[in-house]
Amino acid sequence: MTTVRTPEDWPATEEQARAVQDQLRARLILDETGPPPGTGRVTGVDVAYDDERDVVAAAAVVLDASSLDVVAEATAVGRVSFPYVPGLLAFRELPTVLAALDALPCPPGLVVCDGYGLACHLGVLTGLPTIGVAKNPFTFTYDDPDTPRGSSSPLLAGTEEVGRALRTRDAVKPVFVSVGHRVSLAGACAHTLALTPGYRLPETTRRADALCRKALRETYSA
Repeated sequence: MTTVRTPEDWPATEEQARAVQDQLRARLILDETGPPPGTGRVTGVDVAYDDERDVVAAAAVVLDASSLDVVAEATAVGRVSFPYVPGLLAFRELPTVLAALDALPCPPGLVVCDGYGLACHLGVLTGLPTIGVAKNPFTFTYDDPDTPRGSSSPLLAGTEEVGRALRTRDAVKPVFVSVGHRVSLAGACAHTLALTPGYRLPETTRRADALCRKALRETYSA
């Protein structure tokens, strides 16, 4: 497990963070299809918070994309690096997520984030192909997709499509897929379906969620 310090040049105010976000937005690559689903490696990243101690634990779990077997995993624990501001959540956890990725013994391949903005921010900073798969629609709106697995509908911010509500299990609540960096929206949905053979959430998210919670528990039990 890696212990993380917040970088000295990390944004300290909402104004500074939004300025950084605007700079990064201009560097997003959205016209690449991304790696073919079911090939190479795919890595889930997720975080768990201890709000009382102001601590965040991050996990990165690498899977073989064809078998979904675990190839490698790493964790990192650090201080929450930014206050809670809707739309700027990536600034709270990115130093710790980056440390977990850096601690991996192998290249991560495609990275799957549990959320929206983190996938974009992380993709630009690392150059890796990234997608977001969220459990909830946040402030976005959508029409319920058809019942069968694989059905989808636009996820909207006003009239702008920012992702898709995707049914990964028949008649089960959809997940909410968004592009991050260097992957098309259609490709992001295809990867999500390849990662959900038995459950609503991707295997990447399920395994990273369990590992970051374990890392947080072990930090204080030690």
